[in-house]
Parts: sequence; structure tokens; C-alpha cells
Amino acid sequence: MIKLFTYGTLQHEDIQENLFGRILQGTSETLIGYALQEIQIEEEFGIVQYDILVETGNPEDTINGIVYEITTKELYQADLYEGLHYKRVEVHLQSNQKAWAYSAVT
Repeated sequence: MIKLFTYGTLQHEDIQENLFGRILQGTSETLIGYALQEIQIEEEFGIVQYDILVETGNPEDTINGIVYEITTKELYQADLYEGLHYKRVEVHLQSNQKAWAYSAVT
């Protein structure tokens, strides 16, 4: 199984059900050295604001989220869901685990 750190819409059960066909069981976790910023994405009914991870390198910057264990197929589904505005990056969590997360495209 693959670990995925989430901090936004991927935590919503309706999104999980639609995307993966199941509700994920996760564990609270903290990401260090990143901050949240907002981006605007044009969607079918207008402009919507979403949070996005930005690496700061500052250990005082933290983001609380949830880590889920997902399959490789589910990871690719998450890639498609996040689209062109996010890139998947490997992050190191406070618990010393490695996980994937979606960050700003630079």
C-alpha cells in the first residue's frame, strides 16, 4: 500500500466515494516545512479557490492533515483528480514516515 498525505478535498468522504469507490480510513499527521496557500482554478461554474502546499523549508511551518493507505491504482486516480494545477511530491512527515502529497506546480 502507498501512503498519501491529504489536507483538503481528498479528506471528504463524498470525494473518496466518487474517486475510489470507498471511504478511506486514515491517521492524523503533521507535515513540517510546508505552508498552505490558495490558488484559483476555473471550473465548470466559475472560479474556485483551493488550498495548495508550498514548501518553505521552515520547520515552524506545519500543516495538519490525514495519511491514508491507498493502492497504486487509487494513486493514479488521485493524480487525475488533482489535475494540472498540482504535482505529486514525496514528503517526510512528523512521524518520520514518507508519503505522497500534492503540492504547487513550480
